[in-house]
Amino acid sequence: MSEQQNNPAPGDPPGVNGGGNPATGPVVLNLQFTKDLSFEVPGAPEIYLTMREAPQINIALDVQARRLQEGQETYEISLQIRADAKTTAGATAFIAELVYCGIFTLNGVPAEMIEPVLLVECPRLLFPFARNILADVTRDGGFPPVLLAPIDFVQLWQQRRGQPSAAPMANA
Repeated sequence: MSEQQNNPAPGDPPGVNGGGNPATGPVVLNLQFTKDLSFEVPGAPEIYLTMREAPQINIALDVQARRLQEGQETYEISLQIRADAKTTAGATAFIAELVYCGIFTLNGVPAEMIEPVLLVECPRLLFPFARNILADVTRDGGFPPVLLAPIDFVQLWQQRRGQPSAAPMANA
């Protein structure tokens, strides 16, 4: 019996036609975790009795990247989200803060692509999990769940670098 070696065609996903193991791709998510989670309802329990409509919510989001060891291509990416909710009367309904992290290894990523991979692609992978945690904690806190809209991490990265956005921004 002869062994047959499948060679992947360009563009084949990992595991198809002998494609590479997903753990050896250019961006590997080693693990993800909640680094910090805080949920406060400073006016409880009165806020639940006086609030007549859903609170107005302001969202602040930031992405941070740091190399874990000098000379290694392993990074911690932190997705930091803060949700401040106010009633129509201006009282604080709740404050939710989440720092959700992932440990990523980059394999063979060109030097000029490291920053966009770390600040765009990596947070894009973490975002659905952080979004779910924020929705759960606000719902479990007695409020309507905060469901974050999809984030344009390319635009966020370009703003951070002071570059104009490639896509026009819509006015609401």
